[in-house]
Amino acid sequence: MFGKKKLNTGTIDCLIGAGTAIRGDVRFKGGLRIDGEVRGNVIAEEGEPSMLVLSENARIEGQVRAAHLVVNGTIVGPVQADELLELQPKAQVSGEIRYRAIEMHHGAVLDGALAHLEDGRPDLKLAASNE
Repeated sequence: MFGKKKLNTGTIDCLIGAGTAIRGDVRFKGGLRIDGEVRGNVIAEEGEPSMLVLSENARIEGQVRAAHLVVNGTIVGPVQADELLELQPKAQVSGEIRYRAIEMHHGAVLDGALAHLEDGRPDLKLAASNE
């Protein structure tokens, strides 16, 4: 009742519709779906839950960063998914890709370096190993 309300990252709070073209940076928190085109950076508010969904017709030319990123369109520029990156069958990404966890469907195309984000957790070792 009292206190900070948590955002549900499973909901879409804003839509950039098909046929819409934005020139400039987009900053958001919560959920954002893009069906149109953005020429600029698309950045989620740091430290807040966020989900960015790109439909198969979406195109971003610029830096992209969100906690949960679902791509079925085109991104030209560096990408960072702080939690999960889902690359669906029609995804095309050109640029450096940084992720904590990744799911890639058959048909997705990546052109760039993949880098895993360290989460600060110690490596787990099997109890039977001598290492």
